[in-house]
Amino acid sequence: MKKLGIALIASAFTIVSCKNSESDKSEKVANEESTAEIEKPAEDWIDLSTSNINDHWKAYNRDSITQWTSNDATFHLLPKEGRNQTENLITKEKYTDFELSMEWKISEAGNSGFMWAVIEDKELDEPYLTGPEIQVLDNEKHPDGKNGPKRHAGALYDMIAPSENTTKPVGEWNSIILKIDHKSNKGSVMQNGVKIVEFQVDGDGWEELVANSKFADWEQFGKAKSGHIALQDHGNEVWFRNIKIKRLD
Repeated sequence: MKKLGIALIASAFTIVSCKNSESDKSEKVANEESTAEIEKPAEDWIDLSTSNINDHWKAYNRDSITQWTSNDATFHLLPKEGRNQTENLITKEKYTDFELSMEWKISEAGNSGFMWAVIEDKELDEPYLTGPEIQVLDNEKHPDGKNGPKRHAGALYDMIAPSENTTKPVGEWNSIILKIDHKSNKGSVMQNGVKIVEFQVDGDGWEELVANSKFADWEQFGKAKSGHIALQDHGNEVWFRNIKIKRLD
């Protein structure tokens, strides 16, 4: 009987030990997963508006940036008087499929924009000769605002008008997200929380958009799938801030 009792006690101790061991392992795994979740970034966003503007940007076809300043995650263009050429910014990296998020603010009667799939070429003077543009504009006071909604802020410039006017008054910040995805053949623009533009980025749908725009005879416009992101110098004061990008490829 004593031997049986001892055996039963040993067996019970073994079972409890196994359970405790399994519990410890489960707790360890849970802790590791929790730690990994904390350490893993929620999204693979790259901050393009670091304090040093030269970290991610360069001037289009130029060696140095002289007319843009960077402060507190904000890029500010104040064109110099008497200058003889524009100074557009382009990313040092090229992007194909991506989501681009930023905020913009335009000066009174101002015009600007941002582009994607831009090709840097010494034979070309401006990024807009290759890269499609999302318009940044004072809709009320800039002359382009009188040329119809395809030229208004948030439009795929001269190709698709915003479905509704979500642009805030001059001097206020507008949030905007551009998404380009060749795998699904979809592009979209969301401004101030509202999706206002959708389009095909390739094939017949894209070619039809170009053919029905001012760019129809532009030899290199909208041809590239991969290229630089550009911030436009249209001769007016403009601000961009909190510029972030996430690759989808």
